[in-house]
Amino acid sequence: MSYTIKIGMFGAWRGNSYIDLIAAEDPSVIKIVAVCDKQADKLDHVKGLADAKLFRDFDEFIEYGREVGMNAVFLANYFHEHAIYAIKAMEAGMDVVSECTSAATMKQCVDLVRCVERTGRKYMIAENYPFSTSNLEMKHQIEGGTLGTLLYAEGEYNHSGNLEELHHLTPSKYHWRAWMPRTYYVTHAMGPLMYMTGSMPKYVSARAAHSNLLEKIRDFRPNDDGMARMFCEMDNGMTASFTGCTAAASDYSRYRIVGDMGSVEQGGYTDGKVRVYYFSHTKPEGVEDQVHYVTPDPASWGEKGVKAVKAGHGGGDYWIVQNIIEYFAGGVTPFFDVYKGAAMSATAILGWRSCLNHGENYKIPDFSSEEERVLYENDDATPFPDENGEGATLPPSTMYGKYND
Repeated sequence: MSYTIKIGMFGAWRGNSYIDLIAAEDPSVIKIVAVCDKQADKLDHVKGLADAKLFRDFDEFIEYGREVGMNAVFLANYFHEHAIYAIKAMEAGMDVVSECTSAATMKQCVDLVRCVERTGRKYMIAENYPFSTSNLEMKHQIEGGTLGTLLYAEGEYNHSGNLEELHHLTPSKYHWRAWMPRTYYVTHAMGPLMYMTGSMPKYVSARAAHSNLLEKIRDFRPNDDGMARMFCEMDNGMTASFTGCTAAASDYSRYRIVGDMGSVEQGGYTDGKVRVYYFSHTKPEGVEDQVHYVTPDPASWGEKGVKAVKAGHGGGDYWIVQNIIEYFAGGVTPFFDVYKGAAMSATAILGWRSCLNHGENYKIPDFSSEEERVLYENDDATPFPDENGEGATLPPSTMYGKYND
């Protein structure tokens, strides 16, 4: 029996690229039936989308969805509010795709996982960076087994801008971007490392570095640390070191996986290629050079691989849509399920507490274990104020509070 994914998009700005990608798919497989954004101007570019009704209120959006058989919701709303709306959607009988992060507090991580288990709905993270063509090639190299025992992994995500751009991205005093600590936007640096190596974080310790440049714009962006780096013990025995979203003066993001026989890496300096290194005595048969560069071939991933290169984020956005189809319509569970999503969020949240406590080590709960997650069921500490500037219980920068004791 055929199954059509009737999906609603919540968040028309970030959701725009996914709307276009979904619209290019067979409508008998997946189609947009509704779009919701509280800002009317963000809906302007989707007014011509066939058969999709537009909303500015989430509850009305969900109620309409019930009427027309909407069975999935794509969350592309504000960064720190995904868990709230994911729970509402699942309790309304809809599957959920959450873009970038699962939850902003430990309590939300627990509530989210329990909701998935209670409702039986499908839930996935739309973390797209692991599926760029270069990162897929790195995974291919790792899975070849020629790197030996994996020892450590590194991930770095850089995304800053000039003053005008930062103002544009922070349209109000209490917008989430103004208050987000540097560890919180962790998925683009951490996610690829988890995916490439098939690993999960067990413990996290972190440090942040203050930026004098960003301190000059503290009046509208109080999170004036330039970077935070997290250090994790992973469940496959290796260590992993990665950033959140940094404001460092670097022009590319990069990833590196190192084993005791060889290593692979890619970043802006490799120009889309993957750098592979072996010891002279560990080179696989048929490999002539200790150091060589592999140019990823999109065709090696079939017809979809060729289509992917035309999409955003190095092809990652395209693969997310394919994961949605395979999961919601075909039952193929994606790598980034609710447990991995909660683990990434917990790494970011507890990583920030580590920054505020001079690198203290924190255990990441196994969110599949009620015994471990119950410890955080009432932990709603957050750096994010509400629209009235109230409710934040953690500082957004290491220049505040306990860190300077």
